[in-house]
Amino acid sequence: MDKRVVGALCCALWVLSSGCADECVDQFDCRADNGQPAEGQEWVCTADNECEQRPIPAPPEPDAGEPDAGEPDAGVPDAGEPDAGVPDAGPADGGGQGTAGKGESCAASADCIAGLRCEGTPLTCQAQHVAVTGRDDAGVSKALVMRYDTPGMTALSDGDTDSRYPRWAPSGTRVSFAQGAVDTSAEKVAGDLTVRDVPLVQGQALVLADGGSGNTESFRSMEWEPSSSIAWVRQNGSSRSGISVVSTDPAGSVVSQATTTGAFPDWAPDGTTFVYNVTGEGLLTSSLGASPTPLANSGATAEQAHYNHVNSQLLFLSNPNNEMVTFAGDAIPVPLFRLYSLNVTGGGQPQLIADVSTETSTDGTIDSFIASPIWAPDGTWSAYVRAYYFKPTTGDAVLCGGGVSPCQTRPGNAVFLRAINPQDGTATGTEVRLADDGTLPSFSPDGRFVAFIKAGQLNVQQVDPATGAPVNAAIVHPRAGYTLQTGDSDDHRPRWQPR
Repeated sequence: MDKRVVGALCCALWVLSSGCADECVDQFDCRADNGQPAEGQEWVCTADNECEQRPIPAPPEPDAGEPDAGEPDAGVPDAGEPDAGVPDAGPADGGGQGTAGKGESCAASADCIAGLRCEGTPLTCQAQHVAVTGRDDAGVSKALVMRYDTPGMTALSDGDTDSRYPRWAPSGTRVSFAQGAVDTSAEKVAGDLTVRDVPLVQGQALVLADGGSGNTESFRSMEWEPSSSIAWVRQNGSSRSGISVVSTDPAGSVVSQATTTGAFPDWAPDGTTFVYNVTGEGLLTSSLGASPTPLANSGATAEQAHYNHVNSQLLFLSNPNNEMVTFAGDAIPVPLFRLYSLNVTGGGQPQLIADVSTETSTDGTIDSFIASPIWAPDGTWSAYVRAYYFKPTTGDAVLCGGGVSPCQTRPGNAVFLRAINPQDGTATGTEVRLADDGTLPSFSPDGRFVAFIKAGQLNVQQVDPATGAPVNAAIVHPRAGYTLQTGDSDDHRPRWQPR
């Protein structure tokens, strides 16, 4: 239940003895009830549980040669010490919850409350970054980073250079992205796979691979965290198949071919095993240098699998009945995917998490299928998109919304959550509707926030970890000159900075 509703009930029940309920519990309540603070101000929930605007504290003067550890300026990353080329060593803690608030001292991210990580000099709890791909008004694509709770975006590539698909290192202090033009000439220029430290240093960037060494016309389906290597799917002409990897150690960043076929790689918690899919074969796993192993019982139509961070379960899409729908204006039919979980090591059967749906309507049916699934890192929740469409008795289907009768008032897609039993991978309870018209959901490392894209803007919704219900209003980031992209499916999913 929304805290403001609870507060109204408490006020009605307790006004004779103890007065109204608290105005706030934390700064998120203040922003939800009162909107964004004035420029240069931040919301503070006082000791008396009242919301006040106070000036953002000035950062301490940095030592010579040291990065500024204070508050971000218009979204410019300033988080932590740069890696200086040292191979990534992974996160400092397991993502536990602490009590230290934003700007308070910490020794590790486990000391900080949800949504914060321990960083800077001196170490303080600061809001995590989210990385996305946007397009400016001139049509230039940019890999972007922003604090999840602060308006403002920073491009990772310099000048007018195109960039896209940012991915975080396990420590959260480095970020990779594809940089440069794609398919703009007969030579099929692929651009570079580039890595930068966070905080950003002007002119500091390391190219790990280019189109030639990477054997690709575009770096697609890239994945880094939790591995020390970056994986991607090779694209050549109309073919997008086969997985390559590169070590992120600058002294040994050699590209190697991990598989000859397949797509959608995703790293297991060990950082060396990955799952992927091959058309007509379903899911396979492989470790670097090892032969692929088909996943028993995954089914020939399984694809887009994801590990969580704590066990051997996968989420994946599948169309076991080979059901398809053709939308008006499209020549290629769309698979009617369902969402399943599967234990990689247990040898069990897939567990249905979210099914297709259908309901009778005038002159046809209103149906839905599943897209863009992802785990909460601890494996207790899944997030996905349910796409709604109208299928007339005769003719092609049309997505709902946009004045389409008879489902013109229903969104074409909505973000849902579904609880999952971490012991056996079965769905529990009913699905929770999180946001209409949103897509590409992504859980924060602590599982307390879900980022998604809606109308070209980043939305961040706090959720109750017990029920999945929304907590307070979503944080909506202004466009700031960029329209966030969604057309490349999982490539465009928002990615949270690891804790």
